[in-house]
Amino acid sequence: MLPVSAGVLAALLAAPRLIPDTPGRLGSLLETLLPWFGLAVPVLLCAGLLRRAPLTVAAALLPALVWGVRFGGLFLTGTDDSGRLIVVQHNVSDENADPAGTAAALAESGARIVALEELTPQALPVYGKALASRFPHHGVSGTVGLWSAFPLTDVRPVDIRPDGIAEDWNRGLRATAHTPDGDLAVYVAHLPSIRLGATGLRSGPRDESAALLATAIRDEPLARVLLLGDLNGTVDDRGLGPLLARLDAPGSGVAFSWPAAFPVARIDQVLARSVRLTGIRTLPATGSDHLPVAVYADLRAEGAE
Repeated sequence: MLPVSAGVLAALLAAPRLIPDTPGRLGSLLETLLPWFGLAVPVLLCAGLLRRAPLTVAAALLPALVWGVRFGGLFLTGTDDSGRLIVVQHNVSDENADPAGTAAALAESGARIVALEELTPQALPVYGKALASRFPHHGVSGTVGLWSAFPLTDVRPVDIRPDGIAEDWNRGLRATAHTPDGDLAVYVAHLPSIRLGATGLRSGPRDESAALLATAIRDEPLARVLLLGDLNGTVDDRGLGPLLARLDAPGSGVAFSWPAAFPVARIDQVLARSVRLTGIRTLPATGSDHLPVAVYADLRAEGAE
C-alpha cells in the first residue's frame, strides 16, 4: 500500500492538473498547497525503513525526485539580487494597527516602486506622509495604491470587478513609470479572496477577476509590464492561468507571504512581461497579516524596448 501511495504522490506532484477543479475547486486547493506535499516523502521513507521494506524506500524516491525537479531549485538557489530595480508588494491589511510603522519599514526597504493593497481612508494619509520623501510620485485607486521614485503618468483604474460585486469595488490600477531604463507599465491589483468551506474552495470571483486583469494586460501597448498585487493564489494555481500565460514569475526564491504568523503560501505576487525577475524574498513582518515581498528586476532584459 505504501508504494502505491508513493506513486500517487509522485503523480500529484508531477501533474496536479489531472485533478478536476470540480466539485469544490479541488484542483486549485491542491495546487495552492502543492510544495507542502513534499513533507510526505520523509514520512514514506521512515515508514519503509522502520518496516524494512526496500520497495517502499525505493518508491519514496520517486516523489522525492519529482518534488526536487519541480521545487528544489526555488529552495536551493536562494535569491539572486542582481537586478537593478527593487520593487515591493505588500497587502498592508485594513486592520493594521500600526500603519506608520509599516510605512517606515517599506520606506527603508531599498525599493524604488511599492504597491499596497487594503488601504483604508483613515490609513491612507499616514502612508502618503511616511512614503513621500522616498517615493514622491504616487497614485491611488480605491483600496490599492502605487508609490514610485520615478515619475508616473497615465494613472488610472483598471476594471477587474467580477459580476455580482458592488460598483464601488475598485481594486485595480495602472500607471506608466518613467525609469532611466525606459517606460514601464505598472499594474497593481487585489483579486477577490478565496474561501474554504464545506462545499470546497470558492474561487469563482477570483478567477473571473484574474481573467479580466489578463485581458487588460494583453491589450497593454507598452512592451514592459510589471504586475504587483495580492492575487489570492499561488503561481501553481490554475485559477491564475490567464495571467501566468502572459506574465513570468521569479525563477528563484520561495517567499511564502501568508499568513504572516506562519506563512504557508505566496499569494502576494510580482509578475512581469519583458522584464527579467532575478529573485524574490520576504521582508520582516509588519502590522499586517501578510509579509511584504521584495523582487529584484532587470529592465534591461532581452526583448524589452
